[in-house]
Amino acid sequence: LWYGLLGFTITILGIFSLAGNFVVVWVFMNTKSLRSPANTLVVNLAFNDFLMMLVMFPPMVISCYWGTWALGATFCEIYGFWGNMCGCVSIYTMVWITLDRYNVIVKGMNGTPLTPKGAYLRNLISWVFSITWCSLPFFGWNRYVPEGNMTACGTDYLTDDQFSKSYLCVYTTWVFFGPFVIIVFSYFYIVQAVVAHERGMREQAKKMGVKSLRSEEAKQTSNECRLA
Repeated sequence: LWYGLLGFTITILGIFSLAGNFVVVWVFMNTKSLRSPANTLVVNLAFNDFLMMLVMFPPMVISCYWGTWALGATFCEIYGFWGNMCGCVSIYTMVWITLDRYNVIVKGMNGTPLTPKGAYLRNLISWVFSITWCSLPFFGWNRYVPEGNMTACGTDYLTDDQFSKSYLCVYTTWVFFGPFVIIVFSYFYIVQAVVAHERGMREQAKKMGVKSLRSEEAKQTSNECRLA
């Protein structure tokens, strides 16, 4: 029963994820006005998530049907690597998106605008860094094995070996805690800047004796603060 429920849930999530991310990539790539450097990062995130679900959800559904990993040891390693790599790319891409928001909102006119070349370079760094990190288990530093209820494969976090554990510690620092601190730090100042901006707008409107400095059109227009 539980394998059936898990397989059904993953199937629904997989279909929605594939459709949703495909639409995001298609719309952004085919709408000229949306082809900004910042949106290049968003497209990379959606494209990466599309690839992750395309490769990962069918094998898991098949394994749920059989009640265990059914696709062999070699594909288990590939599966674990692919999930790990896509997870890393997502995290690093979200860091770049956050830093871009920080640059636009907190630094404002003092910030250096993101260029198309800069956006492509950031995407390339995300992929190269992720592939490098996630290839290391193939060379003996940790390994990819069946995990959980044995319908998926991932990093070996159960082997009681210091060398194996050292990979998890270093990996977690660079791929989770480091990006997490950067994102929290950036959004703290982003929210602070947005709150200060709104307060200044209200005070200025009060001095001028009007309810708001924004026109009806401006109220309906998405801006950088709303996007963040």
